Amino acid sequence: MTTEKKLFITGKLAEPSLRKVLKDVSKQAGFESEIITLPINVVALATLDWIGSHIQLPEGTKEIVIPGLCRGSEQSLGELLGVSVVRGPKDLRDIGEFYKLGNNHRENYGKHSLEIIAEINHAPDLSYGQILDKADELVGQGADIIDLGCNPGFTWEDLGRTVQGLKRNGVKVSIDTFNTVEVFAGVRAGADLLLSVHDGNIKSLVDLDVEFVVVPQKPGDLGSIQKTVDVLLAKNKQFRIDPILDPMPFGFTESLVRYFEARKLFPEFPMMMGVGNITELMDSDSAGINTILMGICQECGIQSVLTTSVINWCRTSVRELDIGRRLMQYAFDNKTIPKRLEPKLHLLRDSSLRRYGLHALREIASQIKDRNFRIFAEDSRIYAINNRCFLSSDDPYELFEYLIRYENLDPSHAFYLGYEFCKAQTAIQLGKNYTQDQELDWGFLTIKELTHRNPGINNIKNSGSDEN
Repeated sequence: MTTEKKLFITGKLAEPSLRKVLKDVSKQAGFESEIITLPINVVALATLDWIGSHIQLPEGTKEIVIPGLCRGSEQSLGELLGVSVVRGPKDLRDIGEFYKLGNNHRENYGKHSLEIIAEINHAPDLSYGQILDKADELVGQGADIIDLGCNPGFTWEDLGRTVQGLKRNGVKVSIDTFNTVEVFAGVRAGADLLLSVHDGNIKSLVDLDVEFVVVPQKPGDLGSIQKTVDVLLAKNKQFRIDPILDPMPFGFTESLVRYFEARKLFPEFPMMMGVGNITELMDSDSAGINTILMGICQECGIQSVLTTSVINWCRTSVRELDIGRRLMQYAFDNKTIPKRLEPKLHLLRDSSLRRYGLHALREIASQIKDRNFRIFAEDSRIYAINNRCFLSSDDPYELFEYLIRYENLDPSHAFYLGYEFCKAQTAIQLGKNYTQDQELDWGFLTIKELTHRNPGINNIKNSGSDEN
């Protein structure tokens, strides 16, 4: 059996490091590797058109792997060279992970069965258009149902029109109110879900054509849930049960136990958990909390969650729950630990830290022939290297002061280096990987950094201008 051969394209500076990485990766992944070093220091700065005009492929080449940062069309390059072109990772140190080494192969990853209900709080305070826009935003983040949170002590006259507008846009709608006028108006307009009913109000609402969310009439009273369920079963109505999750330190653990007890009491009925009482009412970023709550729901057989995204640290809760439900579904389906499966949830810190080491950095420095600085950040220090100096410091201001004194930086270059030092220092402080000219990885919050490649001023707004 012939071993598959892959041809890797690189530049002069990265060639030694790539050779070391491929020595282990190719053996573990079961392919033969060959390297072509092009006449450029950093091949990631080259376009695929330039690569196509400077490369001579060995006879028999079937596939080439290009650095992830190269700009251009893989398809066009493949057609030009007559081979398959694969875009590799942005950083050569990620090649092992790229070929699924040291990581679980995630076949069928992304499936989920848990429904996300995203509440628009105090919806009556918003305009009709604002609600439609907010609903579109939440659906885009992963919401399956939009919940319209009404204001107590106030009757929202525009509720029916708002429900109809959302339904016309293909959105499933829930209404969250105990006001019977709003309840009847929302259901007539086509609401899919009603939050909430209990033993005290179910008899006046049971004939409505809507799915109900059943809650205890008094906190912790599972017996009252049973009474409400009996009424709904007698009328053959759809419903889901929510025992209510209490915030810390007001009975969170006891309320969590009630979900397990309710699952045992009502094993065949859908359940819902409102998670905002935890994420909104705790001084902590919500991503990790939401992920744990998704695991609890998966383990307890809870089919839906209701979330809010009001306070700033919770404003991406819907997206976090969407990613978390996919992670937990996969973990439970495959009976595997939910680890090294979902990098999108690694927001503040990266999953692992890569480092070249001082010896490798000096090797890189020995090959640099120009005065352009290569910047690295590892072992709590920032390194600035060109053909004249090998600088490092744990203080970016100190490093920049040296460069200002001895390197004759023009304003543009000074700004660029200051920006890169800032990113490098942030990476060191948080435990993230830094790669020059690349955005830091903030998981699903990452914003691609492109401006430095094609700077311009088209998007600048001058608020002080006299022009209108």
